[in-house]
Amino acid sequence: MARVLTSDLPQISEHKARVTVPASSAEPQTPEPPARREHIPFAIFLMVSSGAIFSFSSAASKWLVETYPVGEVLFSRVFVSLIVFSAFVLPTAGLAVFHTRRLGAHVLRCVSQFTSQSLLLIAFSMMPLASATAINFSAPLFAALASMIFLKEQVGPARWVALIIGFIGVLIVTSPGSDTFQIGALYALGNSLLFGTVTVGVRGMTRTESAKTLTIYQLVFLSIFYGLTLPFFFVMPRWSDAWLIIGNGVCNMLGQYWWTRALHLAPTSAIVPFQYLSLLWAMAFGYALWGDVPTLGLLIGSAIVVGSGLYLLWHETRPKMPKMGPP
Repeated sequence: MARVLTSDLPQISEHKARVTVPASSAEPQTPEPPARREHIPFAIFLMVSSGAIFSFSSAASKWLVETYPVGEVLFSRVFVSLIVFSAFVLPTAGLAVFHTRRLGAHVLRCVSQFTSQSLLLIAFSMMPLASATAINFSAPLFAALASMIFLKEQVGPARWVALIIGFIGVLIVTSPGSDTFQIGALYALGNSLLFGTVTVGVRGMTRTESAKTLTIYQLVFLSIFYGLTLPFFFVMPRWSDAWLIIGNGVCNMLGQYWWTRALHLAPTSAIVPFQYLSLLWAMAFGYALWGDVPTLGLLIGSAIVVGSGLYLLWHETRPKMPKMGPP
């Protein structure tokens, strides 16, 4: 008992100090960030929208990487995104958007994303868009597991069912075999592992960082990292590709912000399954641009993936029955 009372003394003394010190001599306190308000239905809408626009950006990047080095394509994408995003955010938020207490976490996150995005674009250059996208969809399962371990989020039975069934659909799409797990597929799988941890890392950072701050630091650091590759690998862009380069950057900016905002509004395991829906867009772009005809496994697996996402949407948005108290 004495040990408990003794441990409380510093807290009591500290409280007295705060009361007796005059306001003029007190050090300014950094305000705590406002409590995060979760809005799962809107977060799901943002995640679906970001998946659709990311699919266009992926198709544009796959098209450009046939002519330009991977580092140059990724630099142009994030640098255009940085310019557009800054033009909208800085006039209203000012330099306050750069205020952060977790600069090291931003750097670590961007190093992971630098590697992740590079691996994915290499995979795009070596295999069909829909196949690489499908393999990338193992990331939500890694993200859900990581959120349970690192963020202590509750992953209930319904979310586990949606995640596991969605992953089974991905396996049907990829049809694991000697013709699927080529070098390109290994690059895509490496991206999935990193992207899963990035998703959880961003979710954890939303406790203190706004979506705008997360996005601006991501674009700044990735522009620096990819810019360092230009002296070694660079091809002068053609004017005919300017519209695609700019469109790629604008869509990437919107997708990154909507994706980050979705993680800010809902638990990771509740929204990451909706990334599966972008597989439909990947199939459409693959067929329209490269003539990739969807296989039967791709169609069946996609139906399972979409079904798991719709089930989770119903589960997360249905009215909750109030708990009955004791009589």
